[in-house]
Amino acid sequence: MAKPAKNVQEQISLLQERGMDFRSIADAPHFLTNISYYRLKGYWWEMQADKVEHIFEDNTFFEDVIDLYNFDRNFRLIVFNAIERIEIAIRTKLIYHLSLGHGPNWFIKQPIFEDPFHHATFLSKLNKDMKYSSEEFMKKHFKNHGNEMPESWKALEVITLGTLSKVYQNLNHQLPEKSIIANEFGLNNQKYLASWLLSVTYIRNIVAHHSRLWNRVIINKYDWPKSTKEPLLSYEPNQHQRRKIFPLLSAMLYMNNKISPGHHLKEELFQLFNDFPNTPLYKMGFPKDWQKEPIWQ
Repeated sequence: MAKPAKNVQEQISLLQERGMDFRSIADAPHFLTNISYYRLKGYWWEMQADKVEHIFEDNTFFEDVIDLYNFDRNFRLIVFNAIERIEIAIRTKLIYHLSLGHGPNWFIKQPIFEDPFHHATFLSKLNKDMKYSSEEFMKKHFKNHGNEMPESWKALEVITLGTLSKVYQNLNHQLPEKSIIANEFGLNNQKYLASWLLSVTYIRNIVAHHSRLWNRVIINKYDWPKSTKEPLLSYEPNQHQRRKIFPLLSAMLYMNNKISPGHHLKEELFQLFNDFPNTPLYKMGFPKDWQKEPIWQ
């Protein structure tokens, strides 16, 4: 049976009944009319002493929930910035290396791909994406060249990071270009780049939908290299540790170091952590003394 809707004052009363305190209760309606009760629930979940009866721990303040929400919002923006660089780089490298090695329409050539079914699925999606693209260059191409297949530097501009990741993953493992691209991301083996890209796509989709990233359980499993060209972490995260954002965030930082040297992502993260000093970073998988890890020094 569906629960009845509650107005803002009823929501505040329910939180008070469950033990939440307010430093300025007069400000609470503003937040609850602009950020939904259900969205905020993800941030106060960990603050409950009883998760069945939803009773809050002592000294749980609504304003601390808002701080945690604002931390996460800013954290997602920094992560999205890191992912944008990765997406642009993998697109650029696929276009450049494969076009030089296999021609401008390499992406339609099934023999350079491992799985024919996945390749056919990709082409079907690509044709649909190109057909319905609002990009002026794509409209101009079909107007001037009829049904001629666009070159990769046009075609791959209209597909998502998720599709790009699958294109890279499905490339024939023997292609030298696949290894070259992995090496340019600082990885010795192409399987790690393919694995990382798929998990980065998962994070990108969380961020794109403005969903909570703080304390998120990473359901995507990914591989971890035993060694990298430059120091990354002093340990190999186990599967449990990879269920939190810290290892994958470290991997994204590592890739950005390779493809965008001079970036300020690490400085932006440090500033964010300083601005929100009460954020429990350990619930995001940050280990003790994480600042001493090679990639974070």
